[in-house]
Amino acid sequence: MELLKRRWRGLSLRKTLVVYITAAALLALVLCGMTNDLCGMGIREIHAGYLDSMEKYYLTNERGERLGEGAYIGTDAIPLSPKDQRTVDILRALPTVTTPVWSSLCILGAALLFYRNKLKRPLAELRLASEKIAENNLDFRVEYEAADELGQLCSSFEIMRSTLAANFSEMWRQIEDRRQLNAAFAHELRTPLTVLKGYDEMLKDSGDERTKGIADTMEKHIMRMEHYVDSMGSLRRLEDLKPQREKISMKELASVLYDSAFMECRAHGKMLFFKNHTQSKELIADRDSILQVANNLAANAVRYAESAVTCCMEETEEGLLLKVTDDGKGFSEEGLRQAMNPYFTEEKGNEKHFGIGLYLCRILCGHHGGWLKIENLFQENVPSGAQITAFFRCR
Repeated sequence: MELLKRRWRGLSLRKTLVVYITAAALLALVLCGMTNDLCGMGIREIHAGYLDSMEKYYLTNERGERLGEGAYIGTDAIPLSPKDQRTVDILRALPTVTTPVWSSLCILGAALLFYRNKLKRPLAELRLASEKIAENNLDFRVEYEAADELGQLCSSFEIMRSTLAANFSEMWRQIEDRRQLNAAFAHELRTPLTVLKGYDEMLKDSGDERTKGIADTMEKHIMRMEHYVDSMGSLRRLEDLKPQREKISMKELASVLYDSAFMECRAHGKMLFFKNHTQSKELIADRDSILQVANNLAANAVRYAESAVTCCMEETEEGLLLKVTDDGKGFSEEGLRQAMNPYFTEEKGNEKHFGIGLYLCRILCGHHGGWLKIENLFQENVPSGAQITAFFRCR
């Protein structure tokens, strides 16, 4: 019996389906034959209740004597009553009607059994596994022992899951190693920077103009290194940050965003166009994250704009869209690919910017279930600036 079960589980889906269909066809034939026999029996029982009109005839000899007991010879049969006639007609038509019915029911039963025994469990396993992977949960196993096609698919799915789990584990290990390295690197840099600042102050106090010039140059590079160390600390803190969602007035948020962008534009002599296309009175989001992203995007747009910056707030079914546009020359091809990576900048000579602003925006949007998108704008195939879109999931 156990051997038979193993062979049954090892059958391919095609062979299993053929077995089920064959069994269904045989069962349909048996049911049709039984229906035909039962209907025939019913017809014969009805006719048995009506004796034919008969007369008895005898054989006689030359003297007119009867030979034997005689025999009945029938004449016309007695007609059936209307009720019995309808019953007979129904019984005669019933085998023809029930043949497709039995066939359909048997095929449907075979299909349901095939689904329950061969498809239901593996499909449920694969569906549950897909949902868990979508939730970034790889701590499970796909278990299905059959050797058919779905069993092979489940085995392949389990191999994929285990590979993903191993890769994710290695990736998180490398990320943690990088974080610890950055923290150690930033910590170790602060001591020599402090020493260098002390020597720089000593050089400034000297009376030699050339020495003072060298000290000023050293101070610029020391400040750049300090900003770099601070940015590394900011990255580590933001990567570990969890959004604090709360109810925010949409009107108040728009007002704060406008004020922030206006101050940034006025400080650099740029015009601001602010558009608020939202309809809701409030949303549930992390106020500080949205403001930080908006400030970074506005500051980035102001640096590259020729004369004006446009900020637009839009609302979708899932959250808030913040679009910031400038009328500058737009991103280069490399910028479109690398701008959201840490420490990438197209301003090679700028000592105040280390290329982490858009990376921080991407991190904050990701913590909020959203995304960041950069693109160039064109008017009649002529570059007309760049646009950065930040999405925050607020539903």
